Amino acid sequence: MSLEAFTHSEPLTLGVELELQLVNTNDYDLAPYAEDMLRLMKKTPLPGSVVPEMTNSMIEICTGICHSASEVLGQLTPIRDALVKSADKLNIAVVGGGTHPFQQWHERRIYDKPRFRELSELYGYLSKQFTIFGQHVHIGCPDANAALLMLHRMSRYIPHFIALSASSPYVQGQDTAFDSARLNSVFAFPLSGRAPFALTWDDFTTYFNKMTRTGVVKSMKDFYWDIRPKPEFGTIEIRVFDTPLTIERAAALAGYVQSLGAWFLADQPFIPEEDDYLVYTYNRFQACRFGMDAVYVDPATGDHMPLREHILRTMDKIAGHAAVQGASSAMHMLRTEVEAGQNDARWLRQRQSEEQLLAEVSRQAAQRFRGIPA
Repeated sequence: MSLEAFTHSEPLTLGVELELQLVNTNDYDLAPYAEDMLRLMKKTPLPGSVVPEMTNSMIEICTGICHSASEVLGQLTPIRDALVKSADKLNIAVVGGGTHPFQQWHERRIYDKPRFRELSELYGYLSKQFTIFGQHVHIGCPDANAALLMLHRMSRYIPHFIALSASSPYVQGQDTAFDSARLNSVFAFPLSGRAPFALTWDDFTTYFNKMTRTGVVKSMKDFYWDIRPKPEFGTIEIRVFDTPLTIERAAALAGYVQSLGAWFLADQPFIPEEDDYLVYTYNRFQACRFGMDAVYVDPATGDHMPLREHILRTMDKIAGHAAVQGASSAMHMLRTEVEAGQNDARWLRQRQSEEQLLAEVSRQAAQRFRGIPA
């Protein structure tokens, strides 16, 4: 199969996907209600779409094409409200977060769809362990070469995205000591990690053709990279975010991506190099493990600094671009939390230290997703 042509899209437009947990309201364990939810959701006309995910206790919501963080929030809000209403009818709840804190992977069931069945046959138990929940952000790029340049520039900021969205400290009832344990599950897949270093679409096409000739890859969907091009949309798709506990945070993270993208396009602040990736996996691990308390190694200079400091410095650099994109309030929200060293993983741990019961933590997280302050 040949690589699709890179579709024209409006630069810096946004699209957001959120994978969400469906839980029962008895013990707040995952509940296999995806099919019922999809049936109920069809009755309400909404922006974007609502689709199934790998296992039947998950659901994915997607916005349409948006031009700002506030438009992302404007689309996510009616979808969230319809989800909550549908869940109430089924006596279940919808929750954000990158992992369910105490579900057992072996109890999951693969959603009955040909692609999911095929993946289950290929990946075995990893498919059920893929009951994890991420936010994906698409950003429009002017052309195919610009998309690859954007992808490799964004790669320097992957630790920012991980720490800002981290919301998966618990797995199967245990505190993992990671802020984002979710990404450890993604890394188990053979085609995960980083995209190859190609700065032209011709070079990328050569790589893609080599991979398809091996028979390992049929389409771009087979790559589970942290960031991948989406030629059919004219975007790159950033995939490292844990699903936040609120749609407000999800929209703010999209605003941060858009502000970075605007800075890259307007100022061309640096040309990425293959050597940027020498510290990539280390930086990624630090952000997953320690969140806001991670160490960041600057790929250009080799300097070590607190990740929190690198995020704040970056926010200062891109503040003007954020203002032009209408993302200043999104940036302010994230900045306040960075300064306080706060993210969703910390909120979940604080709730657990008070409640000593993960089911109650999930109940409170469900309230938070509804927009009710805890």
